[in-house]
Amino acid sequence: MTKRRILIRDLTLRDGQQSLFATRMTQEQIDELLPLFKEAGFYAMEVWGGAVPDSIMRYLKEDPWERLEKISKAIGNSSKLTALSRGRNLFGYNPYPDEVIEGFLRNAVESGIRIMRVFDALNDTNNIESSIRFLKKYGATIDAALCYTVDPKFSTRARVKAFLHGKSLPNRIFTDDYFVNLARELEAMGADMLTIKDMAGLITPMRTYRLISRLKSELSIPIDFHTHCTPGYGLASSLMSLLANIDILDTSILNFAGGPGAPAFEIIQIFCNKLNIETDLNLKVIGNINEKLGEIRKSLSTYDTAPYLPRPFHIATDDIPLEIHNLFDKAIAAAQNKNQDELLESCHAIEDYFQLPPPDEKIREAEIPGGMYTNMLSQLKQVRLENLLPRTLELIPEVRLDAGLPPLVTPTSQIIGSQAVNCALDETKGQPMYTNRSLQFVNLVKGIYGKTPYPIDPEFRYKIAGVREETPYDFRFYKKQPNPVFEEYGGIKLANNEKEELLLELFPNVAADFLKNRVEQIYMAKIHQIEEEKHRKLEEEKAAYEKLTPEEKRQRLLNGLYNYKWTSYQDDEEEALGHS
Repeated sequence: MTKRRILIRDLTLRDGQQSLFATRMTQEQIDELLPLFKEAGFYAMEVWGGAVPDSIMRYLKEDPWERLEKISKAIGNSSKLTALSRGRNLFGYNPYPDEVIEGFLRNAVESGIRIMRVFDALNDTNNIESSIRFLKKYGATIDAALCYTVDPKFSTRARVKAFLHGKSLPNRIFTDDYFVNLARELEAMGADMLTIKDMAGLITPMRTYRLISRLKSELSIPIDFHTHCTPGYGLASSLMSLLANIDILDTSILNFAGGPGAPAFEIIQIFCNKLNIETDLNLKVIGNINEKLGEIRKSLSTYDTAPYLPRPFHIATDDIPLEIHNLFDKAIAAAQNKNQDELLESCHAIEDYFQLPPPDEKIREAEIPGGMYTNMLSQLKQVRLENLLPRTLELIPEVRLDAGLPPLVTPTSQIIGSQAVNCALDETKGQPMYTNRSLQFVNLVKGIYGKTPYPIDPEFRYKIAGVREETPYDFRFYKKQPNPVFEEYGGIKLANNEKEELLLELFPNVAADFLKNRVEQIYMAKIHQIEEEKHRKLEEEKAAYEKLTPEEKRQRLLNGLYNYKWTSYQDDEEEALGHS
């Protein structure tokens, strides 16, 4: 029987470390792994984008472009390097004009990116169009992503409130048809592949099977499945994606997997073995990578989201007990029989054996990304009102509906979460909701970020943003970031090439600090070089001077050949003159 083949995109060096410990891997740690990754044989490796550029400048004082170029040089053509960008927003909260988008994408491709995953936080394809156009121009593979989300669950209080105001609350917005139609549009726009990007890990196993089956039957491009494990669906949904004949599956190596991260490759590999699916990967090398990742993770324990490490396990040399084999078989049988409860129970037991974090019931119930939850809790703790968290969670569906039901992915997840906190605080002060609102929320409602999946009430838009009609960002008002010249450092600019200018545009504050520090270092290095050169010449002259006779020293001094400022020479010269 011929084995079916699946492609694996490894997320370890980007999504893995970002999800689990705030993107703190140093270049030195990455360099140690790259020779092994080159041998592993992954179809693709996600290594850049997301929080990488910001975090490594902010915390590690490293250059994002240099990181990408070093990885590209080490990996060569053994795996396709991939990154992700947020369409017109790229990395930040602001939309960017086409010249910035093109410059960024061109430099990313030239620096080694072969597949760019492009998505928009509103699933507004208008925000993706220019990225697709430029990626085609520069020869990259276009991985267009649809952001998976679910309909909001409204509280009883919200339903009563809507009823009293004569309004009906929407339901069944994010249907299979919604996602399939969006996928068709992305394929028609020129996407080479399509990703179901389930950033919050909310897609259930049965929904995964149903949606992938639809997409496989109605699209002609490969389908990639990307999910996370925080709510507890990730592993089970990934198994269902295998049964639905997914083309590409995103995983992280065990020590960088699970919890807020993606499913573990090793567990997926065991499922593939049992399902007669070939991955064509070097399992011995991947096991060796996992061992090194374990040591790296220990060194990053300060930032780790989990209280313990995964079980030590080498996919090529270690076996699992019979009872765990039985759990895998039970999970497969439950998946084939479409028994979701049994499937989840078995998958959770498997993850427990591998010492991966258990499902977070709070996140599952709230149906929000884990990062959004922790950010809201942090906001409330800052004002010592963490007891307001339940009410804040209750307000999220209302705030989200008022803002046009955006999917909860960066940056909309943070915008909605922060505004829900503001609304909860408004209530404690006896003020109406939206008395305090962030600029980002105003811009979202106004239309600056693009078209929302659900229409915003024009009167609400007027109340929040002062306009009734959706008002897109006007790029005539876009201003490039200032690029000052530092006369005190020899007239050097803050950003001295296109890549540095792009960092300044995309990460204004962080890049300005990083680049200024670099300017200072370059200037001090030049000063040090000049001082070293002076010292070298002085030593040479001293050596030549010592070879002279007293009479030669006296004669040279009288002839003005020596006019030293150095005390040691002056003393010698005065002594020579005195003896004459």
